[in-house]
Amino acid sequence: MREFAFARAATVDDAVAAPDGAMFLAGGTTLVDLMKLGVLRPRVVMDINALPLREITLDEAGLTVGAGARMSDLATHPDAVRAFPLVVQALLAGASQQIRNMASIGGNLMQRTRCGYYRDPGSACNRRDPGGGCAALDGANRTHAVLGTSPSCVATHPGDLAVALTALDATVRIAGRGGERDLPLAAFYRVPGGTPHIENALGPGELITAVHVPFADGHSAYVKVRDRASYEFALASAAVLLRVREGVIAAARVAVGGVATVPWRLPAVEAALTGLPATPGGFDGAAARAAEGARALAHNGYKIPLLRNTVLRAVEEALAR
Repeated sequence: MREFAFARAATVDDAVAAPDGAMFLAGGTTLVDLMKLGVLRPRVVMDINALPLREITLDEAGLTVGAGARMSDLATHPDAVRAFPLVVQALLAGASQQIRNMASIGGNLMQRTRCGYYRDPGSACNRRDPGGGCAALDGANRTHAVLGTSPSCVATHPGDLAVALTALDATVRIAGRGGERDLPLAAFYRVPGGTPHIENALGPGELITAVHVPFADGHSAYVKVRDRASYEFALASAAVLLRVREGVIAAARVAVGGVATVPWRLPAVEAALTGLPATPGGFDGAAARAAEGARALAHNGYKIPLLRNTVLRAVEEALAR
C-alpha cells in the first residue's frame, strides 16, 4: 500500500474541500481492499464517519436515507421493511451480515467492479489505467457484461442495491463546492464507452450525502442468480415492480444487474409487460426482450438466456406476492 495522508471531516463542507484526488472513507469495505491490492493509490484518505449522514426518514414523498447509514441499518429499518421490500430484498442479497454491518449506503453505490483484471495491477485494464487495454476482451470473461459494453471495457457493475434503486426511480443528493444537486440514480452511472475510468457523474470533491426513494405501490421481487448461495456477486439479477389494476399489469419497472456495465433499466420489457393479464404464464415474450442489444464474449454467452429467465422468474415471483 502506498503512503497516504489521513484526515477526518467534521462537516460536509470539510469533506468537499478535500484536495482533488482525495478518497472518502466510511465503511471502507471496498476502498481498503483496493488500496491493499495497489489498485487505488490515493494521496489523501478522508474519514467521513463523523458526518451527520446516517438518518433514515419516511414522509409523504418517500424514503430518504443518509449516505452514511449502514446497509444493515436500512435492511432492518421498520419503514423500509414495510414500505420498500424491494430495497430490503436487494440489501439482504448483497453481502454477508458482517459486510452489511460495516458498509455504508453511499459506499455501496460507489463500489468498484469485481473484474479480476481490474483488481490485478499486472493486467491490462482501461478502467484502472486509461489507455492500457482490456485483458478481459480475449481473456477469461465468463462473468463479464453482455449489455452496455465497449471495446474499452466489459466489466460488470457489482451492485444489488443499485439495481433495485434504479427500478424504483431513486435519486441521489450530491454535495460539492458549489452546493447541492439531485440526480436520478439511472443518470449517475456512466457506461464505459471510450472512458471507462469515468464511472459516475461525481466531479472533484463531490460526495453523495443521501438517497431518496419515492413511493411506488405494486408487487415487487428481486431475484439474484449466482454461482453459490451466499456472499457472491450476481451472474444475473432482476428487480421488478408491477402495478396491477383490475387484473391487468398497468405499469412495470424492470432493472437488471450482473449482466451490464451499469445497473440496466429495460424499457422494452416494461412496455411489453404493460397491458398483460396479471395471471401466471404468458410473460415469455416480454422477458425475451430483456436481451435486446446484448453482445456475448467467448465465455459468457450463457448470460443471454440466463438474463431472460431471471427477468421471467422475477416477474412471476412479484405477481405471486
